[in-house]
Amino acid sequence: MNVRKNLQDILSIFKNNDDFRKNIVHWHTIEEREAKTVELPEGIHPSLRQALANRGIYKLYTHQKSAFNAVMENKSIVAVTPTASGKTLCYNLPVLETIINDPNARALYIFPTKALAQDQKSEINELIQETGLSINSYTYDGDTPSNIRQKVRKAGHIVITNPDMLHSAILPHHTKWVSLFENLKYVVIDELHIYRGIFGSHVANVIRRLRRICRFYGTDPIFICTSATIANPLELAETLTEKKMVLIDNNGAPSGRKHFLFYNPPVVNKPLNIRRSATLEARKLAGEFLKNKIQTIVFARSRVRVEILLTYLQNLVKHQLGKKSIRGYRGGYLPAERREIEKGLRSGEIYGVVSTNALELGVDIGQLQVCIMTGYPGTIASAWQQAGRAGRRHGESLVIIVASSSPLDQYIIQNPDYFFNKSPETARINPDNLIILVDHMKCAAFELPFKQGEKFGTAETEDILEFLAEERVLFQNGDKWYWMNDSFPAHNISLRSASQENVVIIDQSNVANVKVIGEMDRFSAMTLLHEEAIYLHQGIQYQVEKLDWEEKKAYVREVNVDYFTDANLAVQLKVLEVDKTRNDNETEVAFGDVSVLAMATIFKKIKFETHENIGSGPIHLPEEELHTSSAWISLQKELKDMGQDRLEQGLIGAAHALKHIAPLFVMCDPQDIHVVPQVKAAHNEKPTIFFYDRYPGGIGLSEKIYEGMETVLKETKQMVQTCRCEHGCPSCIGIESESDTVKNDVLKLLDILIPGAVPQGMRNHDN
Repeated sequence: MNVRKNLQDILSIFKNNDDFRKNIVHWHTIEEREAKTVELPEGIHPSLRQALANRGIYKLYTHQKSAFNAVMENKSIVAVTPTASGKTLCYNLPVLETIINDPNARALYIFPTKALAQDQKSEINELIQETGLSINSYTYDGDTPSNIRQKVRKAGHIVITNPDMLHSAILPHHTKWVSLFENLKYVVIDELHIYRGIFGSHVANVIRRLRRICRFYGTDPIFICTSATIANPLELAETLTEKKMVLIDNNGAPSGRKHFLFYNPPVVNKPLNIRRSATLEARKLAGEFLKNKIQTIVFARSRVRVEILLTYLQNLVKHQLGKKSIRGYRGGYLPAERREIEKGLRSGEIYGVVSTNALELGVDIGQLQVCIMTGYPGTIASAWQQAGRAGRRHGESLVIIVASSSPLDQYIIQNPDYFFNKSPETARINPDNLIILVDHMKCAAFELPFKQGEKFGTAETEDILEFLAEERVLFQNGDKWYWMNDSFPAHNISLRSASQENVVIIDQSNVANVKVIGEMDRFSAMTLLHEEAIYLHQGIQYQVEKLDWEEKKAYVREVNVDYFTDANLAVQLKVLEVDKTRNDNETEVAFGDVSVLAMATIFKKIKFETHENIGSGPIHLPEEELHTSSAWISLQKELKDMGQDRLEQGLIGAAHALKHIAPLFVMCDPQDIHVVPQVKAAHNEKPTIFFYDRYPGGIGLSEKIYEGMETVLKETKQMVQTCRCEHGCPSCIGIESESDTVKNDVLKLLDILIPGAVPQGMRNHDN
C-alpha cells in the first residue's frame, strides 16, 4: 500500500536522492515571519468595524493601518508589500469609510486585467454586504451589458475598470459620467509595477487626461497605488500620476517558512551545452507532489507550454486522482471556467494548476504548498510574484525554479546571489515621448478644448497645439484650440504600442469566425510577421500566410509545428546627435539620437529544444526607418592581433550575449531593446556596439544602459565565462563555432570594454 508523503518527506528525498540532488544548484531557505498587528483605527464606522469582525478581522497589519491613516489625511500613497499581504484593505477600508460618511463620494478602481477586476469586485462586494449598507460597486469593461452601463454611470459609488476602457470609453464620454467626475474622491491603481515601458508611458498620459477632466468638474482625487516589490515604486507612482506620494512599505503580514530550489536539468549534449528540456523536468518534479496530493502550481511561459504540461500531468495521475484534479489556467479561458478553477483551488478539490503568468497577479486562489517555475519568468519582480503563490500566510512551502538552456535562465541559475540580493528591477516610463504625447493631446483636445498657456502634465503644449492646428486636426479660435476632425482619436490609439502605423494580425483559422487577435508596430512586423513566419500569440502557434504591407494586415492560421522562425535584419545605424559621452584610453561610452534603417533579408527555421537550423527563405519587404535613442560603446584602440574576421565574430558574439543581459538590467521585454554590433561605426570609424530602444523617440531604456554600462558588461562577461561549452554555444554567444578562438575573443573584447565604462570621478562629465 502506498503511504502518502508530505512536503517534509519529499524535501528529504530531494536532499538525499542523487537523482534530484545532483541537479539542485542552490538551496535557500527563508525563515517564517510573525505578523505585526495594530488596533483598528478608533473613529472607524461601527458598521464597517462589524463587517470586519464578521470576517474575523479584529486588528490590522501595520502597513494597512499606515495606509488608512495617510489616506484619511488626504495624502496619495503607494503601498509596496509582497503577494498575499492584504493589500486590498489598504484601499477598500478608506474608500468604504469615506462613502459611508459621505454617500455622494465616488471611487474609480483601475486594474490591469479583467480577471483581477472581477476578483476584486467580489472581494469588495462581500465586505459591503457585511456592512448591510447600500453601496454600489460595478465593473465597467467590454463585457458590461449596455442596459447596465447607464446604471453604472449614474449610481456607481465604486466603478471598477481597466486602463484601456478608461482611455477609449470613459474619458471621451465624460459628459455621461458627470456624477462620477463631480464627486471623484479616490483613484485606485492596483499592480502598479505592470505600468512600465510603452504601456506605462501611455497610461501616464491617460491619467493626465483623467486629472484634466477632474479639474474641469472641480475635483482633485487622492491616488492609492499598490505594487509588488520593484526598486523605484515611489518614483514610478509619482511619474505615473504626477502627484506627491507617501511610500508605505512597513509590511506587517505573516509568512511561513519558504524553501527556494534552483534546479538545473542535466546536460544531454556536452559540446553544445544543451540540457534536458525544462518542461520534462517540471513534469517529473510536479508529478512527485501531485501523486501525494500536495497542492502545486506550475508556471509556464506560453499557452503552448501550459497545454503540453497539462496533458503530461493529467496522464500521469489520471488513475490516482482523476483528470479534473489538475487544471490549466490562461488567457482565452472563459470567465466562468476561470472562476470554477479558482474556487476548486480554494476548496482543495483541485490539486494542481498549470498557468501562464495570468495567475501571477493577485487573484485569490487560496493556499498552495508548491510553486514550480518552468524557466525564469523574465524579471525578478515577476519571479517573486509567482513564488508568492505558494505558502500564503503560515505553513511551510517550496519554490522550484527549473532552468532551460537559454542564456538568461543559465545566468540566473548560476548566480543565486543576483536573485536574492539584488533589489528588484527599476520600472521606467517616459510620458513625454513625443509620439505618445501627441496622440494623447489629440484625445485630450477631443475631450475638452485646450486653453492658451495650459500645460498637459509637465509638458509644454503651445508648439504641439500649433502643429496640430497646421495639420488641420485642431482649430484655433481666440485663445482656445478645438477638435475639428470627424474621427474619434482614442479608437486609433493602442495603449500597448508606440507607433500609430500598426500591422493588424487577423486569424483566419476558422472561416466562420475570422477575427483580429493582435497588432504589432511595423518595425517589429518585418522580422516577426513576414510570410511563412511562425507567430506565437499567447503561446498558440500561427503561420503567417500573407502580409499585406500596404494595408498593414497580416493574415495568419493556427498551426502545430516543432520549430520557430528567426529573421535576419540588415541594419544601418547612423548617429544623428550625441547628447552625453564619457571616455578613457580604451573606450568611449555615449548616448544620443540615432536613425535606424532596417531591412529584413532572410529567415531561418529553428527546431525547438535543439535549436538546429532546419530551413530558410527570403523576405521581400521594403526598408523601414526608425528615429530613436541609443547608447553605444566604442573601442578606442586598434586590436591588430585579432584581425578583421575575428574582430567581427567577437563583436557579433558579444552583442548576442549582451542582448540577453541588457533587458534583465532595465526590466523590459527582450523585444524592447535591440543590440547591434558594427566593426566600423559610420560616425567614428571604430568597433562599436549599439543598444537602441525599439520604439520611435525612445522610452528611456538605452539611457539607463548608458548610466549602467559597466554593470551590463560585467554581468555579460560572467555569463559567458561560466557557460560550460568549450568554444561558444547558443546558450552564451549564440555561435556554435569550430574555431577555438571565438569564445576567448568575446571574453577579451568584453574585458577591454569593461574597465573604461565608468572611470572614477567621471560619472557626470556629460556634454
